[in-house]
Amino acid sequence: MSSLRIRYKILMTVGLAVTLGLIMLGVFYTDRQERSLLAQNERTMQKLTEGTIQGLQTVMLAGSADIAQAFADRLKKVSEIDDFFIVRVTGEEAFRDNKTIHEVNRRRGEETFAPRGKEGRFEVLPPDNIYLQRLVADKKPISVYETDEDGSRRLVFYAPILNNEPCYKCHGSASPVRGVIKLQTSLVPVERDILLARQQSIVVIGVALMLIMLTTGYMMGRIVVAPLERVTKAMGRVSDGDLDHTVASSSDDELGRMAKSFNHMTSELKTTYEGLRKEQDKLTTIIFSAGEGIVVTDSEGQIVLVNPAAERLLGKDVAQIVAGGFDGLIDDPERIRRLVSGEQGKDSALVELQGRILNVFASTISAGDGHAIGSAALLRDVTEEKRLEEELRRLSQTDALTGLYNRRFLDQSLETEFHRARRSGTKLSVIMFDVDHFKRFNDTHGHDQGDRVLRAVAETLRAALRNYDLPCRYGGEEFLAILPNTDAPGAYAVAERLRNDIFEMTVDKLKVTISLGVATYPDLAITQSEQLVERADQALYLSKANGRNCSTVALPPAATV
Repeated sequence: MSSLRIRYKILMTVGLAVTLGLIMLGVFYTDRQERSLLAQNERTMQKLTEGTIQGLQTVMLAGSADIAQAFADRLKKVSEIDDFFIVRVTGEEAFRDNKTIHEVNRRRGEETFAPRGKEGRFEVLPPDNIYLQRLVADKKPISVYETDEDGSRRLVFYAPILNNEPCYKCHGSASPVRGVIKLQTSLVPVERDILLARQQSIVVIGVALMLIMLTTGYMMGRIVVAPLERVTKAMGRVSDGDLDHTVASSSDDELGRMAKSFNHMTSELKTTYEGLRKEQDKLTTIIFSAGEGIVVTDSEGQIVLVNPAAERLLGKDVAQIVAGGFDGLIDDPERIRRLVSGEQGKDSALVELQGRILNVFASTISAGDGHAIGSAALLRDVTEEKRLEEELRRLSQTDALTGLYNRRFLDQSLETEFHRARRSGTKLSVIMFDVDHFKRFNDTHGHDQGDRVLRAVAETLRAALRNYDLPCRYGGEEFLAILPNTDAPGAYAVAERLRNDIFEMTVDKLKVTISLGVATYPDLAITQSEQLVERADQALYLSKANGRNCSTVALPPAATV
C-alpha cells in the first residue's frame, strides 16, 4: 500500500467511500422497493376483498343469496389466489349449510330464502384462532406472511365483513361483524419482482460506481494528482541537480501556493548552491594546486580527500593511500596517532620518506560542540629548506676558501670541548700550524697560487684527522686542529704525520712546508680554552725558531723546551 502512487491511493479512498455510500443507498432502495411491492400486494388484496364484500352485499340485498355460494366458488378460481374462503365468525365456511338461511327466514318471519338441498360443514379456522378473534374485535384487515416447508412465502389476508344497517333486516344488529374473508396468495411473483429490483439496483450501483470512479479519477487527476505529480517530478529533478527546473502554477489554491513555494525554494537553493560552488571551486583550486600534501578523513576514519601533492610526496597513488589508511600515511602509525591525539606535545614532526624530508602536521577536526568529525594531515616537503639550512649552517661554520671550519666555529667548538674535557677528566689537544714563507707564494706566484696552496694544505689536514676531529682555519695561512680525547704524544704523532704529508706533496710543482705547535689539556696549567690556543701558538713560534718544518709540543712552565 505504501508503494502505490498517490493517484491510486486517492482513487481507492474515493472508490471505497463511494462504494459504501452506493451500497447503503442500494440497500435502502431495495428495502423500500420490497416494502413498496409488499404494501402494493396488500392493497391489491384489500381492494379484492372490498370488491368481494360489495359484491356479496349486492347479491344479498337483491335477494339472490342463493347465488352467493357460486360467486364465492368462482373467486377461488382466480389465478393469483391460492385459497379463498368466506368464513363465519365461528370459523366455519359460509354458504355450505342452511344455518344462516334458517336464521334469516326466522328473523324475517317468512321463508324468504329456500334451504339448500345438500349441506356440508367445513371448519376453515378454529373458533379461538388469534387472527379471527382480533378481526372480530378490531374490525380491521390483517396481513399475515407465512413460509412453507419448501421455503416459499405466501400472504394470508383476513378482511372483516361488517354488519351494516342494510343488513340488519336479515342479520340483526347484535354482531358488528357478519363474517371474515380469508384470502391466501403466493409471494413468488412479488419476490420475483423484488429480486429483479435488487438486480436492477446492483446494475445501477455498478454503473453509477463506474461513472463516479471515472469522473472522480479524471477530475482528481487533473485538479489534484497532476499538480502533485508535477511537483514530485520537479523535486526529483532538483534532487538530481537540475536547480533551473520550475513548476508551472496558474491557480491560487493550496496546490498553486505549494508550486510557488517550491519555485521560490529552488531559486533560493540555486543561489545558495552557486555561492557554495564558487567557494568550493576556490577551495578545490587551492587544495589541488597547493604544493603541500593534504589528506582528510571523515568521522569514521575513512580517507575522503587526497590532493595530487600528497600522492607525489608520499610516492603513492590515491588508491594506495586510501587502502593504507590515515595511520599508514608515513609508514609510522604510532607517530601519526600521537600527532592526532596531541600526546607528542606538538602537531608536527619531521619525517624522512622516499628520499625527502617531510614536515607532517596532523590533528583532529572538531565540530562546534566539540565532537570529532574527522582528521587532517598537511605534508610539507622541507628537503630544500633543510638543505639550505644545512648549507647556511655550513657556510656560517666553514671557511669559504678552504672548506674547513672557520674561526667562529673554532672558538665555539673549542670552548665546548674544553668544558667537556674538564667535566670528564679526558685529554684535549690542539695542533696549530702555518705555511712556511707563505708571503713568498703570493708575492712570487700571485694570490691565486697562494689560494691553491692553502686549499691543498687544508685538504691534507682533513685527510690526516679522524672523523670527530675538527680541522679549522685560524686566519690567513694559519690552521688549527681540535683533537678531543687525545693526549700529547698522540697529538704530536698526528702533527708529524701531517707535516710529512705536506712536505711530500707539491702544488703546481711547488714545495710546501709547515711549522706546528701542539698543546694538551690538562698537561698545561690553564683554565680557559683561549690559553690552550696561546700555548699552541707559542709552540708554533718555537718550531719556526728551530728552523721551520717541524713540530713542537708546549710544555708546562717548569719544563725545559
